[in-house]
Amino acid sequence: MDLVYHTPLSAAAQRHHGLAEPQPLAIADRVRFSELDMLHHVNNKAYLSWFETLRVTYYNQFFAPYFREGPKPRNVVRNANIHYVKEMVLDEDYITTAKVVSFRRTSYVMEQQIWAGDLRATMTGVMVLRTADGASGCPLPEGLRQDLIARDGAVAEG
Repeated sequence: MDLVYHTPLSAAAQRHHGLAEPQPLAIADRVRFSELDMLHHVNNKAYLSWFETLRVTYYNQFFAPYFREGPKPRNVVRNANIHYVKEMVLDEDYITTAKVVSFRRTSYVMEQQIWAGDLRATMTGVMVLRTADGASGCPLPEGLRQDLIARDGAVAEG
């Protein structure tokens, strides 16, 4: 099975390319020269960019449809914890994944991974929805909450 870039991967494709457990969203790409540091390893900043790119894609695909009417909320990174597991080098294919593991009234916790045959990096981020003007929290709609439970296996907290 060929690895298709920039397109959501099916559960079967994710398993075929070495992911331990398929995720709700997984997209493949390849390491570019511009993402390397002076030692010819992927620069830490590149991992952040890969995580953010998929996080935004996840939001646009799964959250944005719930906010078509009215002002769009701000999706803010409150904090993120990144664990670099193993170095990456030029021309390696990789898959970035995302899923929501838990949520509260106006926030959610997203887990992301980068795989290149084996696990290379992880990130756990707390995301907060704010109103369009940023003045207060924006509640997750009930339909979205139910989708997070059904699709991602997310847990409602507090």
